[in-house]
Amino acid sequence: MDPATTLGSYVESWSPPAVLDEDSLPPGPAAALSAALDLPEPAAGPGDPLPPLWHWLYFLEWPAQHDLGPDGHPSDARFLPPIPDRQRMFAGGRCETVGPLRVGEPAQRVCSLSSVTPKSGRSGELLFVTERREFRQSGRTCLVEEQDIVYRAGRSAAAQHPTTLDTSTRACPHSDAPWQLRSQPDERLLFRFSALTANAHRIHYDAPYCRDVEGYPGLVVHGPLLALLMLELVRRNSPQQRVSSLSYRLCKPAFTGEHLLATGTPTAADAELSIATHREARHATAEVTFA
Repeated sequence: MDPATTLGSYVESWSPPAVLDEDSLPPGPAAALSAALDLPEPAAGPGDPLPPLWHWLYFLEWPAQHDLGPDGHPSDARFLPPIPDRQRMFAGGRCETVGPLRVGEPAQRVCSLSSVTPKSGRSGELLFVTERREFRQSGRTCLVEEQDIVYRAGRSAAAQHPTTLDTSTRACPHSDAPWQLRSQPDERLLFRFSALTANAHRIHYDAPYCRDVEGYPGLVVHGPLLALLMLELVRRNSPQQRVSSLSYRLCKPAFTGEHLLATGTPTAADAELSIATHREARHATAEVTFA
């Protein structure tokens, strides 16, 4: 990349059109995630509402193997910005729910580009891309989601990550929050979640790549998995509440073997959620509003 060229110049005329996808929402993916999370029974069967964010199991895209880049991400796709040596980071998102998607009923998804914003930070230029997704079922819009993805061109200076990981029981975080869910994701869970979400990014399954190329001390727990673990607090502790809106932010990576503690503090109208390890208080945060 020419140092004189800004990221904004690469996307001045970039305006990909919206795209429509369809999915029958079969019960298999929901049952598979239930099994991966060790739930005693599937969280959603035919006709049941999908739990919040479980629509990530559907409308999957499987590019041809030769269309994947060295990191496992697609080399090109409709909503990937045309910048050189692209590096991608999932930052967070928002979701507004009018009514839940129901398993086994045909659904449509309309994806469009919501915004593209170049910014400059301490680590160099960044490009913030927001993708909007509308999900429809039975002729009505059920939920609207926005995902925030941050891109940079080329590799930045190595981020500060721990060189070793303490996965012993003494490294268990503690909290007084009324809602708590403990987990210790391992390689098997990351493998299954990658398969369930069609995610071939090598940071989730290739330990040498994580260490030698990305500079991580271990396999990285998926950001979407952290978000789903936070939402499990609501589903398990307050199943009668319907989530009408949520926002989440992915702050710091967590790694396989670490003890994770998802916590929640509810009120009658909403709840604040987060995930901690013994070394970071907030790997991810979320806010949900009840209907």
